[in-house]
Amino acid sequence: MGIDTSLRSTGVGVVDAVGSRIVPIWYGTIKNPPVRAFSSCLVHLQDEITKLIGTYQPLAVAIEGVFYAKNVKTMMILTHARGVIIAQCARAALPVYEYEPRRVKLAVAGYGGAQKEQVQKMVKTLLCLHEEPQNDAADALALAITHLHSRTSIAAHTMKPI
Repeated sequence: MGIDTSLRSTGVGVVDAVGSRIVPIWYGTIKNPPVRAFSSCLVHLQDEITKLIGTYQPLAVAIEGVFYAKNVKTMMILTHARGVIIAQCARAALPVYEYEPRRVKLAVAGYGGAQKEQVQKMVKTLLCLHEEPQNDAADALALAITHLHSRTSIAAHTMKPI
């Protein structure tokens, strides 16, 4: 399961490895409307992640690593949302792996500086989807794809969950 954390629109993507193919199982977003209080948003994220874990029974979760942001308030909000998601995964005994944005873009689009649109197009192509997934869902799927690629490489032997 890949999770692209955000307070208002968290992307989630569940994939499976079938032989050498990566197959999409489910993808979408967890929405929090702007009028919902911050603490209620965190509870909603927690509840929805718990439901998705229960429904899809992932073996691991891939999330985006913390990156530099100019807006400290935005970074703090993102940090709270990530904390809720990481805690729920830990509660479900799921290992959580972090991937830097450049590594995800490199794994999916072949270029660490790829734009969001390029990532969307490549996710569509790699997973044989009929249409491009929404941005947040595409990023979550890209995280899941990156984890599967990492898991099957030599680097997997040194990977440790956070």
